Order: sequence, then C-alpha cells, then structure tokens
Amino acid sequence: MEIKKVNSLKSIIKDRKMILRLAKNDFKNKFAGSYFGLIWAFAQPVVIVSIYWIVFEKGLRSRPLPEMPDFPYLLWLIAGMCPWFFLNDAMNTSTNCLIEYGYIVKKMKFNIDIIPLIKIVSAAFVHCFFIVLVLAIYIVYGKIPTPYAFQMIYYSIGVFCFSVALVYLTSAINVFFRDMAQIVGIIMQYAMWVIPIMLSESQYPAFMRPILKINPMYYIVEGYRDSLIRHIGFWEHPLQTVYFWAVVIIMFIIGRTVFTKMKPHFADVM
Repeated sequence: MEIKKVNSLKSIIKDRKMILRLAKNDFKNKFAGSYFGLIWAFAQPVVIVSIYWIVFEKGLRSRPLPEMPDFPYLLWLIAGMCPWFFLNDAMNTSTNCLIEYGYIVKKMKFNIDIIPLIKIVSAAFVHCFFIVLVLAIYIVYGKIPTPYAFQMIYYSIGVFCFSVALVYLTSAINVFFRDMAQIVGIIMQYAMWVIPIMLSESQYPAFMRPILKINPMYYIVEGYRDSLIRHIGFWEHPLQTVYFWAVVIIMFIIGRTVFTKMKPHFADVM
C-alpha cells in the first residue's frame, strides 16, 4: 500500500506539465461562450467583497480592530476574503471533478490522480489575480505592503495543500454519493461564518474564540492579515503553524487513502 502511495505521488509530479495545461483549458472553458468571457472569473469576487463592504462598513459601521479603530474595514475584509475565495472555489468546483471528467476517468491509461489537482490549479489562477488586486487596493489606500507581504506566498501554498487534502476525499465520495457536492456547498456557506472573516475574533463571544482556532482556515485567514496589516511573521505562531500542517498531513493521508481504495471502482459506477 505504501509503495502504491509513493508511486501515485511520483506520477502526479511527473504529470505536472499536463496538470498545468489542463488547468488552463479548464479555466478558459468555464466561461467559454459567454460574452465577457474570463472577466466573470474575476468579477464575482469583486462584487461579493463590494456587497459585504457596503453592508458591514457603510451600513453596520463595523470596526474590526479595537487596537486600530481607524483602520479601513475594506482592507481588513479583503485580506481575509482572499484565501477564503480560493478554498471556496476549489471545494465547490473540485468535489464534482470526477463526474465532470467522467469520459477521462473511463480511460484506463489516464492518471486519474491528477484530475482533482486540475480544478484546484484552475482556482489558483483567480487567486493570483485577487492577490494582485488586494495589494493594489492597499496601495491606493496608502498602506504600502511591507516585506511581510511575501508571506502570502507561504499562506497560499498552505491553503492550496489544505484544498488538495480535502478534495481528494470529497471528490472520491461524490462518485458514489452524488449529494456530496451539494453538501460541500452548504458547509462552505456556513463555514465562512465560523472563521473571523466578516467579524474580528474580538467580536465573537469569549467562549467561541478558542473554538475558532480549531478550524485550520483560521491560521490562513489570520496569516494573510498578519502579512498585510499586523506585520507579524508566521514563525511567531509556532504552535498554530505545527497544528495547521499536522491537520493538513492527516487530512491528506485520509483523503489519498480513500481515493486510492475507491479509484478502481470509479469507472464502473460512472
């Protein structure tokens, strides 16, 4: 079993160029035929952020940072939304990837292991654009990013790995239990509110604050804000860093194990 897992990982690395090529095609095909084309890939995150900004800052007068009461809510919001958009897009599009690429799954010679990665890499293209947009907005507001902003590369790798770990599990289950994709969509809607994205940690009840940190995405979301707002290095949170990567590794092992065991039956079910 361990030899098979190692060989599967080697085959994924070997097919990295194919993953990138298919991810580019997948990204383009999402909006093929629409008049504005790829613009829609970037318009949706911008519109969603605009809505939350108007509701929370202009409507509810939210001030998320007690220690920085005059800090613009929009800058605080987009720093947290940036990694969340990536995870949300990756989960919602990748869970159904084996069904979507069913015609490839039935080809015995094709490396099925790379299919979930195609969708995640495709979502990463939008994420890269959003990072550039976030940095541009910070500059417009006069908040020039410091060298700590380079940490977003590290945290992007973190949310990418976390997405891969989850998607191997959900995509495999979805082949046999087609409701999985809908369940994931609902969970993601609720999950956004149990991470301090719209509200700061200090605005949650005291008993909930330790619970927030159990969610691995807490580490990522707060990491983006550490990079852009607080200017804190990830090495200053050693316990959270170890916890996050431990969860990712455990989830990846579980996801890969389930995926590998179910893989021989994918074609039969489809």
